[in-house]
Amino acid sequence: MDGGDVTYAFGINPAGYLESIYWGGRLQDGDPLGPIPALRDHSSVDMAASIAPQEFPGQGAGTFAEPTLKLAYPDGVRDVVLKYVSHKIAGDTITIALRDVSRPVDVTLRYEIDPETGIVGRSATIANNGKGWVRIDQAESASYTLPVGSDYRLHYLTGRWAAEWTLQQRPVTEGATVIESRRGSTGHQNNPWFAIDRTAVSTEESGPVWFGALAWSGSWRISVDKDQIGKVRIVGGYNPYDFAYRLQPGEKLETPVFYAGYSSRGMGGASRLMHRFQRDEILPGNGKPKIRPVLYNSWEATEFAVDEAGQMALAEKAARIGVERFVMDDGWFGARNSDKAGLGDWTVNRTKFPNGLKPLIDKVKSLGMEFGLWVEPEMVNPDSDLYRAHPDWVINFPTRPRSEGRNQLVLNLARKDVRDHLLKVLDDLVSANDIRFLKWDHNRNWSEPGWPEVAPEDQQKLYVEYVRNLYWILAELRRRHPGLEIESCSGGGGRVDLGIMALTDQVWPSDNTDPFDRLTMQDGFSHAYAPAVMMAWVTDSPNWVNKRETSLEYRFLSAMQGGLGVGANLNHWQDEDYATATRMIAAYKTVRATVQQGDLYRLVSPQQGSEHSATLSVAPDRRQAVLFAFLHSSTKLEPAPAIQLQGLDADRRYRVSRLGGGTLPAGMPVEASGRFWMEQGVDPALRGDFQAIGLLFEAVG
Repeated sequence: MDGGDVTYAFGINPAGYLESIYWGGRLQDGDPLGPIPALRDHSSVDMAASIAPQEFPGQGAGTFAEPTLKLAYPDGVRDVVLKYVSHKIAGDTITIALRDVSRPVDVTLRYEIDPETGIVGRSATIANNGKGWVRIDQAESASYTLPVGSDYRLHYLTGRWAAEWTLQQRPVTEGATVIESRRGSTGHQNNPWFAIDRTAVSTEESGPVWFGALAWSGSWRISVDKDQIGKVRIVGGYNPYDFAYRLQPGEKLETPVFYAGYSSRGMGGASRLMHRFQRDEILPGNGKPKIRPVLYNSWEATEFAVDEAGQMALAEKAARIGVERFVMDDGWFGARNSDKAGLGDWTVNRTKFPNGLKPLIDKVKSLGMEFGLWVEPEMVNPDSDLYRAHPDWVINFPTRPRSEGRNQLVLNLARKDVRDHLLKVLDDLVSANDIRFLKWDHNRNWSEPGWPEVAPEDQQKLYVEYVRNLYWILAELRRRHPGLEIESCSGGGGRVDLGIMALTDQVWPSDNTDPFDRLTMQDGFSHAYAPAVMMAWVTDSPNWVNKRETSLEYRFLSAMQGGLGVGANLNHWQDEDYATATRMIAAYKTVRATVQQGDLYRLVSPQQGSEHSATLSVAPDRRQAVLFAFLHSSTKLEPAPAIQLQGLDADRRYRVSRLGGGTLPAGMPVEASGRFWMEQGVDPALRGDFQAIGLLFEAVG
């Protein structure tokens, strides 16, 4: 399979197993890729099936590598050996039929390669064509194989609440590295993305990088291991932890898609491929995702104390600085005056809004803004009308305590009645009001993962059916309301993945809005996901997280590297704050298409305690570029090296100006060639603590 600058090749070995052949830079037509030699046992303890780089290995035939499929039958057999039956090719898609050597279990593998980026999407469908049940104990989406190497290095993302997107790296050695979520959702702790490069040759902008991400918003797992003969295997899909999925005769289970790609241009090249693929193939918009509008969110100004007059006053202030979307956060519904009650009762609180939401929405629209609303549909407070009416609707084990997180329980979306109820209340809410945007939150993970209404041996289907029904609700809600946009939020960045991104327009990376913390978090985020979806807010100083004080312009420049939002308490702002915000938002609107949908170059990393950070966003036609440069602290008159730009047209001339107005640093030329800016570079001349500058480069002529 060829796409972009990539070739992905596989075939059938003499024993009938589907086997990896090659994955890397694009080969020429006619280059030799086969035949695959017959594998022999490496030893009596490492048989051929175990060391063969199978594309979809079952647990059987002496395979001790991480399997993609584990089965159990009523007669106690726990063995599956999958061999090739047939294949079909249709455009950029190949489907492969595999079958167990003696049991009526069929697996259909689906491969699709993106012709522009070379990113491969792989998934599997397991079918029970027998007369009795088959229990699936492990179902992965794919197994990817890298050739023998001694200097592979794994990159992945970890975190916790308010500390998401921490970039980790470690050597790939014998002994598996497992990144996973057991939480029922994507989770803050790990993200379902990986990248592997070569320590000796790979840099930010050069050298080989293999990378991938799972499109799944439930419990997941990716394992990376070097096998007995030195090949690296990456296996990902459903998390086998507490997993069991029983197939009755004629039933099937489809795995999530595990996307993976290759770049010869380092981590930066890998990221840009992933960003492009997400914009073109994953995000809503059929390859043309909408530019993110500047939004205001009321949470930090009012928390739960929302009411009609207060929100109208905030809307007037937000419109004054150029906001395009006004979002009212938690507290507008039911008996919701704190996080202890009302969740699940999605009716307007008439004490706070005597005439419903219409007067506020009309006010927001009259100010030239769209109206958005916070919801958390998957959750319920025990102190709510919904829970009192349906205590059986939550995920639970009837004989066990119900653990609460943030005073709430998780509704069981796997139940059809719960699914249909949530769709109805959301559909009614959006239908009755001119709501253009939902901030969809999810503030806790699972506990007591029971589904008492089904047989005990089928309750673990919860891990799959919950997420499938979540996707169904989002898709159906969007179908009924084509103009509605949705943000995926989960106590910050707890549900960001390619599965949820296909059904939402933007994501909330973290509740931590400290602008300095955000530099490393946004850097980590950008390795896996596109700035086109990354929301960043300007909030108050000192920031609530670290009590750190920063200038308003610094906060804006930090947030302008993604989708820009404002979450500050505008009631506390002075005239100079309004003037700065108006100026910076107007400047952002001139560059946001480039920031959100251009090519991102991470010029200076903020990782590892760096005093400096710099990113450059370059428009697809290379006529505009915007540089964001930051300094933590200057010391001892230490000079900083010039920042060499990348991605410009070397033969084109660019004029530079300061983003948001103001004078350029002393000695900086007003105009020069792209080659000059990339070779000679830029000295932002930052001195002090928490300093920042934005520079706009525009092509001349």
